[in-house]
Amino acid sequence: MRLTAPPSAHTGRRDTEGMAVASFVLALLGLLVLNLVLGPIAIVLAVIALRRDTPRRFRALLGLGLGIADLVVFAVLASVHGAASWSIWGG
Repeated sequence: MRLTAPPSAHTGRRDTEGMAVASFVLALLGLLVLNLVLGPIAIVLAVIALRRDTPRRFRALLGLGLGIADLVVFAVLASVHGAASWSIWGG
């Protein structure tokens, strides 16, 4: 007796759609807070989604671009202020 549906080729594509959307959302959020953490995560998710041929290619490309922008923003803020762009202590 089988309790779940048999695996299909569509399951993998749905996963890549989620990765593309997650990449975009995390990168967008990374522009505001935790850019050093969320930027690389967004980049990795976007690259994986693109390599697996996601149907949401544009969303993955936006996530990739914004993830890179997160790291650029961090680098600029770190060089201007001489420290991280965010701090645990708020100082």
